[in-house]
Amino acid sequence: MKWKKLGKLFDPRKHQLANNCTEYAQSPQAIVFDTFIRIYFSTRARDTSGKFLSHVSFVDFDKEFKKTIQVAPKTVIPLGDLGCFDEHGIFPFSIVKEGNKIRAYTSGWNRKVSVSVDTAIGLAYSTDNGVTFKKEGTGPIMTASLHEPFLVCDAFVRFFKSKYHMWYIYGKRWIDSTDNEEPQRVYKIAHACSDDGIVWERDGKEIISDTLNKDECQALPTVIEIDKHYHMFFCYRDAFGFRTDKNKAYRIGHAHSKDLKNWIRNDHQIPIDVSENEWDSDMMCYPNVFQLENQIYMLYNGNTFGKTGFGLAILET
Repeated sequence: MKWKKLGKLFDPRKHQLANNCTEYAQSPQAIVFDTFIRIYFSTRARDTSGKFLSHVSFVDFDKEFKKTIQVAPKTVIPLGDLGCFDEHGIFPFSIVKEGNKIRAYTSGWNRKVSVSVDTAIGLAYSTDNGVTFKKEGTGPIMTASLHEPFLVCDAFVRFFKSKYHMWYIYGKRWIDSTDNEEPQRVYKIAHACSDDGIVWERDGKEIISDTLNKDECQALPTVIEIDKHYHMFFCYRDAFGFRTDKNKAYRIGHAHSKDLKNWIRNDHQIPIDVSENEWDSDMMCYPNVFQLENQIYMLYNGNTFGKTGFGLAILET
């Protein structure tokens, strides 16, 4: 699979965003309409204490990605109330189009005391073509369980073979640092099935093998069918040092499957890597692969986890 980078597509610092957000456009997620393409992303503002809050926004492009049509003019989905799983942010935001409705699977996060964060997966609907979303309820549809003790998030949902399939991540453990770093988390990719997209069957099994070490962190799976095979793209990194050492930072990984459950990892089949001296020279993360007309595209973030925006690549072979 040969990918050609088309450059940075969107920089949040050059646009007026809702909710007083000024930077970050993380985890771009595409949905194709008849005359345009909409890309949802997570951006950030600061609360009164100076800490980040993650908000969902979107930008619309023409189908040639040459013209920006609009940026979300108002709040797409509100954050959770005091004490809720999504009180401090929503990141990322997986979209499923269903007739006149659009279903969204949210990853809500909230701050903790002994560790930095916990997460869970929520559900919301839009009836105005995806401009705004209303939550199905105040709580999550998937959260920590007996074998998935924390950090359940990064849902990617698609309807294949008469069922809803979700690929998501869950936390395996928190690790105390020996180098004066705060505790860091290890998370892996898992799979769940559902008849209605609300009640999910899951087994908490890792489905993607490690290539770095047992503490490899895997995030944000996206799945697409190409030539009768299913292909998963995701990002992975080391548990420590990833913020300061580019060799330990996020890279794009790949696996393929025939049955949506058993996956063979083969990162070497997608020779796409960081640039030499560009906005994505230190890391590549949070991929979203989608089809537009007869082309396959990949949205992704670069350095600093998408602080300066997201880019686009096209599949050539």
